[in-house]
Amino acid sequence: MVNLNPNVSSALPITGGTIGKTNARSDGTGSGFADTVKAVEKQISKVDDIQQSSDISIQDLLAGKNEDITTVVSAVAKADMSFKLLVGVRNKLIEAYKQTMNMPI
Repeated sequence: MVNLNPNVSSALPITGGTIGKTNARSDGTGSGFADTVKAVEKQISKVDDIQQSSDISIQDLLAGKNEDITTVVSAVAKADMSFKLLVGVRNKLIEAYKQTMNMPI
């Protein structure tokens, strides 16, 4: 189980903090869920980009294009941390969904 530390703000390059915001319109048609889904998709895309750049740095090291192992280890650690954070958020969302489905009507 991944424990999330709310004091860690630089694990993912999150810009703006739009995941927790809800934008309720004055006409009653809230678009908060759609905005949240878009923000989650954006963060998944960022994690994918970090993973791909990590893979490229590993391939460059193995091919001899890059001899600085420190940057490769740093890129791999960043990719690992961002993926673990993403999985932790996913697990929290699934847990919240299950709790919501088990609520009595």
